[in-house]
Amino acid sequence: MAQNIYDNPDFFAAYSQLPRQVHGLDGAPEWPAVQAMLPALTGKRVADLGCGFGWTSRWMRAQGAVSVLGLDLSQNMIARAKADTTDPTIEYLLADLETLELPEAAFELVYSALTFHYVEDFPRLARMMHKALVPGGDLVFTIEHPIFMAAAHPHWMADEDDRKTWPVNRYSVEGERRTDWFAKGVVKYHRTLGTTLNALIDAGFQLRRVKEFAPTREQIERAPELAEELERPMMLLVSARKPERR
Repeated sequence: MAQNIYDNPDFFAAYSQLPRQVHGLDGAPEWPAVQAMLPALTGKRVADLGCGFGWTSRWMRAQGAVSVLGLDLSQNMIARAKADTTDPTIEYLLADLETLELPEAAFELVYSALTFHYVEDFPRLARMMHKALVPGGDLVFTIEHPIFMAAAHPHWMADEDDRKTWPVNRYSVEGERRTDWFAKGVVKYHRTLGTTLNALIDAGFQLRRVKEFAPTREQIERAPELAEELERPMMLLVSARKPERR
């Protein structure tokens, strides 16, 4: 079972104050770039893996999705999502992505934001998502960029010199990484860019778009602290598709 750090009360209290949790999608600098990767949503059945507070699930319904299934490991997240949602066509359920099995050919879109880096067995998850999509269905997700994760070793936040130079720590050594982020020992799984993309290809996906997100000049003018994100990519955005049957 994946580590459920989000049900730690201190972690959850601090996490809930992040701009992207207070302001929703408007507080996520990468959201315009993610939107550009999404297919038209009218009539689509969507699975939102790691749905958090349900911001994206509700947005997708507003864009015409016929139904959204939001899944998250955290009881706190699911409780908040349910409390903020009145739409009966959005369903929220507790689920561990390490063992999740979705029905075959049940969705036109699988979406996930900043969740897959908590999953140890990503190839298994990729195969399961491929099976859950209809032919021609789309997968769109964001994760921490592997260069960012390799730089974010347990001590980097406390070391001002490291913070300025963003040292990459054992990039080619994949596996569990522990870092201190609102709590001690948060577990994530480092994979190289190639490993992540090849897992999708091996599962049968066709890659459509890969973006190493950086804030725009306009975003930095509005929020100068984002200039730090020009030093190394923080997020990887990926769009892939399950091929149509021939």
